[in-house]
Amino acid sequence: MTVKHAGIYKIAEMAKVSIGTVDRALKGRPGIREATRQRVLRVAKKLRYSPHPAARALALRRASLRIGVCIPREIHFFYDQMRAGIVDEAKLVGGFGIDIVYRPVPSLGRQEKDSLEKLLATDVNAIILTPGNPKLVTPLIDRAEQANIRVVCITTDAPASRRSSLVSIDPELSGKLAAELMTKFLPARSEVAVITGMLATEEHQRKADGFRSAFTRDCPDRSVVAVIEGHESEKESYRKTSALLARHPNLRGIYVSTVNCLPVCRALRDRGLAGKIRLIATDLFQEMIPELENGTIDASIYQDPYLQGQMAIRSLLDHFINGTPIRSTCYLNPAVILRTNVNLFREASTNSAKFDVRSDAARLKLGGSR
Repeated sequence: MTVKHAGIYKIAEMAKVSIGTVDRALKGRPGIREATRQRVLRVAKKLRYSPHPAARALALRRASLRIGVCIPREIHFFYDQMRAGIVDEAKLVGGFGIDIVYRPVPSLGRQEKDSLEKLLATDVNAIILTPGNPKLVTPLIDRAEQANIRVVCITTDAPASRRSSLVSIDPELSGKLAAELMTKFLPARSEVAVITGMLATEEHQRKADGFRSAFTRDCPDRSVVAVIEGHESEKESYRKTSALLARHPNLRGIYVSTVNCLPVCRALRDRGLAGKIRLIATDLFQEMIPELENGTIDASIYQDPYLQGQMAIRSLLDHFINGTPIRSTCYLNPAVILRTNVNLFREASTNSAKFDVRSDAARLKLGGSR
């Protein structure tokens, strides 16, 4: 970030305080120590910080910045964490009056056109969207951007659209990382398979492509015998995994590229293959931990949905409050979860992602007043 566009996030980083503390220090509000206030003011002066005109307007009019959020409810293991990251980050600058207009879809790709149209019919300034069917929603994203409504795609992309930004793990890199791990687990001439959600979804397709290209390049004597779409359905994933295991008795490895790994674990157990077929999963939630501990899951590629939510809302707030340009792509670095480090991750805590909203009409108001 250049000095010209230095904002409250940069001040917080340099002063080693929270965003809320920066907000209180700059506005002369109580609740912080005087030494902390002076440190924040010194950093702000050094950076030649000046609030963007949009921030002044928000402060003077006490108007709300309205951000629509259109992400799936299911699979809730993943999206509860993402939603918590969005809301927690918005709370940090609640003094500006941030409204989160929550318009979820039941699951990835379902009813997203209708939900997005409803958001566009409201007075939102920006939208955070998980495009399950990019071809379907691209015209709506373009319409939003043409109306100066900034759209940030999160987790998966609509690459042909005019969206302002993408926040995600690099899906091709995730697939390649899973492939590299798998090659270290398996002997020569092994057969493996990929179980994904929907290949029409950009993220799912690129993970599968990344895995196949890396696995066959590094192991020409091994083969990817199937790429199966489970459509994020537990029943469908269980049924198709069971059929895969019956069809390929020599299968030695499975990469599940979405968070929907439990039905795959169940199918392996039901056929007495748990721990015998190497399984690489995606992300983490409480129910996965026993599967890691007992060896059914060998490793998992972590996408940090909470941080994705934080980064998506942060880029919009910094843009509207400080005038900071929105980065067109923000890729996070994937991590590898193993049995030995599983307890270091946020999702291993029973207290994580307590925030939960179940009503389509739900709306959070974070500070400010009408």
